[in-house]
Amino acid sequence: MTDDLLRADELKIVFDTPRGLFKRKGAGVQALRGVSVRVGRGETIGIVGESGSGKTTLGRALLRLADVSSGRIVFDGRDITGLGERDMRPLRRRMQLIFQDPMASLNPRHTIRRIVTEPMLFHRVAADPADAQRRARAIFERFSLPLACLARFPHELSGGQRQRVGIARAALLAPDFVLADEIVSGLDVSTQAQALNLLKELSRDLGLAMAFISHDLSVVRAVCDRVYVLRQGLVVEEGRCDAVFESPKHPYTRALLDAIPSPRIDPGWLQRDQGD
Repeated sequence: MTDDLLRADELKIVFDTPRGLFKRKGAGVQALRGVSVRVGRGETIGIVGESGSGKTTLGRALLRLADVSSGRIVFDGRDITGLGERDMRPLRRRMQLIFQDPMASLNPRHTIRRIVTEPMLFHRVAADPADAQRRARAIFERFSLPLACLARFPHELSGGQRQRVGIARAALLAPDFVLADEIVSGLDVSTQAQALNLLKELSRDLGLAMAFISHDLSVVRAVCDRVYVLRQGLVVEEGRCDAVFESPKHPYTRALLDAIPSPRIDPGWLQRDQGD
């Protein structure tokens, strides 16, 4: 029996559409049509597919940020599908989200110090403000972020620095599960490598389970253990990354691989493309 931290069974999500002259009652858009995924403790899964395939909707459902029409979500042995926000609140620290656009997820009116320390105090991860600042300085040094960044505002940092701040903010809460949604799509290759290597180190050192949403199959191959391929709200293929990438079974997976400019995915690019 697998030791799953997070499991979703037969998730369906239907988004209502406005009723008009030609809209029948109960009509809606099926975003997920019976999707099942699992994430083992310390495991990293990839969720891939074209735009509109349901990747982000699935990720939000796993974190209970989107309600499901049917199906079940189990976190650490507990069915959380129908939990209200009050009951979910103690679990929020353990289930963290790293956003695609760090500029949009960092409050522009707050300093970086306040952005990374307040969540620790709210969730009582740090004993007091001094402890929170000590933890923040330690992780900034680990992430090669200048300590001077703590006194700056988000717009004063580079895109790569903002993304590392987003990763640091999530890591400082000592979560069990992290969802990373297209977090390197807007970064250059060397900055991508820095961010991805940080996530790999955190997963290894902290035993994090992660779900990595991406349209970039090279990124998924480099950081994930298993992969789920979504198309039109359905999982059309799943399995270990090496098996799926070397011998795809579904025509859609083969089409995604054929669309990559390089004829072969290079799993070692992370180690070579790190900038200073």
